[in-house]
Amino acid sequence: MNNSQFPFQDEPLSSSRVAYDFPALVRQSVVRAFVWMALGLAITGLTALFTADSNLLDYLFEHQGLFWGLCIGELALVWILSRNIMKFSIPVATGAFVFYSVLSGVTLSPIFIVYTGESIASTFFITAATFGAMAAFGYFTKRDLSKVGSYLYMALIGLIIATLVNLFLKSDTLMWIISYVGVLIFVGITAYDTQMIKSLVAESIGDEERTKKIALLGALHLYLDFINLFLYLLRILGRRN
Repeated sequence: MNNSQFPFQDEPLSSSRVAYDFPALVRQSVVRAFVWMALGLAITGLTALFTADSNLLDYLFEHQGLFWGLCIGELALVWILSRNIMKFSIPVATGAFVFYSVLSGVTLSPIFIVYTGESIASTFFITAATFGAMAAFGYFTKRDLSKVGSYLYMALIGLIIATLVNLFLKSDTLMWIISYVGVLIFVGITAYDTQMIKSLVAESIGDEERTKKIALLGALHLYLDFINLFLYLLRILGRRN
C-alpha cells in the first residue's frame, strides 16, 4: 500500500499492519464525534438548568421577543454550521459548536418549568438507551443505509411542515401524531448519521485536520438527533408540572 495514504506515519506500513490499524483509526475518529456530542449535551443541560434556576428565564418570559430572537438565531447558527463547518478552522468550528450548545441550553430551559424533573430524567435515560442502540446498529451494520436516510430526511421535511401547520391549527391529535412520527424518524436518522460519519472518516484517514472537522460535523448531527429524539419522547412520556 502506498505510504502517501498515511502521511502522518514516518515508517513504512505493512499490509497486515494497515489492515489492523485502519479500523482502529476509524473507530477512534468516530468515538471523537461521540465525545464532542456528549460534551455538547452536557453544556446544553448545565446551561438549561442554570437558566431555569436563575432570573434569566423570568427575563426571557417577560421579553418574549428576545426569546424568539434567540430561537431564530439558534436555527441560523445550526444552518451555517452544518454547511460551513468543514471550511472553518478547527478552533472556530469548535467554538461555534460550543456556543451553539450554550444557546440551545437557553432556549430549552423552559422544559424544566413545563415538565417534572423526574420525567425529564427518565426520558433522558430512555433517549440515551434508544440513541445508543441505533448508533451501534448504524456503526456495525453491513447494510447501506444511504437510501433509507434520503427517505428519512424527506419525511423530516414533511414533519417540519406539519409542525408549522399545527402552530395555527393547535390540534392535539396532530401533535401526538407528529410526536410519534418524530421519534420514528430520528431513531432511523441516528443510525444513518452514524454510518455516514463512519464512512466520511474512513475516506479521510491520513488527513488529521479533515478527520477532526468531520468529527465536529458528526457531533453536530448526532447532537441534533439526540435533542430532537429527546424532545419528541418528552412530549409523549413527560409529566407536566
